[in-house]
Amino acid sequence: MPFPDIDPIAFSIGPLAIHWYGLAYVAGILLGWAYARRLAANESLWPGNVSPISRTQLDDFIVWAALGVVLGGRLGYIFFYDLPAVLRSPVRALEIWNGGMSFHGGLIGTTIAMILFARRNAIPIWSLFDIVATVVPFGLFFGRIANFINGELWGRLTDVPWAVVFPTGGPFARHPSQLYEAGLEGIVLLLVLAALVYGMRALKSPGFITGVFVCGYALSRIFVEFFREPDAQIGYLAGNWLTMGMVLSSPMILLGLWAMLRARRQAALQL
Repeated sequence: MPFPDIDPIAFSIGPLAIHWYGLAYVAGILLGWAYARRLAANESLWPGNVSPISRTQLDDFIVWAALGVVLGGRLGYIFFYDLPAVLRSPVRALEIWNGGMSFHGGLIGTTIAMILFARRNAIPIWSLFDIVATVVPFGLFFGRIANFINGELWGRLTDVPWAVVFPTGGPFARHPSQLYEAGLEGIVLLLVLAALVYGMRALKSPGFITGVFVCGYALSRIFVEFFREPDAQIGYLAGNWLTMGMVLSSPMILLGLWAMLRARRQAALQL
C-alpha cells in the first residue's frame, strides 16, 4: 500500500514550523501528566492508602521529566547510534533531524531526573518510578505515530498485505514497524499497567509496576526489532538479525524481573 501523504509539518505560525514529532512529545507529556495527577489523587491505590506525591509536586516534576527525556534521548542517540559521526563533526550533535532520539537514552535521563527530584522532595523513589512507568506508554504511542508520519524508522522488506512503501525507503514494500511499536509499547502496555494498577492494586507494592513496564517494553522492542530495519550507520551487529535495539533492551528484561521480585519480597516482609 502507498504511504499516506501526511505533511510532517502540522502547521506553521509565520516562519515557525510546528512538526508532528514535536507535538507528539507535547501530547505524550501532557496526557501522562494528567493521568499521573489522577493516580496521585486516588489514595486508595497507594501503600497505607496515602499518596506518596502531591499534585503540586507532580506539576513541578513535569519540567524535570521533560528535560530528562529530551537531553537523555538525544545524548543516548549520539552515544549508542551516531558517535563516530559526531566525533568527526561535533555540530552534528545539534542536528536532531539526523537520527533524532533514543528511547534507552531518554529512559536513563528520566531515571536520573526522578532520583534527583525524589531526593530533593523526600518522595519514595520506587513509588515515583511506578507513577512515571504507568504513564510512559502515552509518550511511546505518540512518538511512534510521529515516526510513521515522518516516514522514518521503517521496517524490513516484506510482502504482507499491510506493507507500506515509504518515500524514504526506496520503491520497496516494508513493515510499518512504527505502528507495531505504537500498538505494543503504547496501547498494550498502557492497558496491562492500568489493569495491574486498578485491578490488582499493584502500586501498593512499590517497584512492581516499574518492573512490569521495563520488562514489557524490552520484550515488545525486541520482538519488533525482528521486523524493523536497523539504523543504516550500524546495520546488524551479528548475522542478519541482531540489532542495537535488541542489545540495549535485553538487560532490561533481567532488570524488570529483579524489580518485580524485589517489590514482592518487600510486600511480603510488611505483612
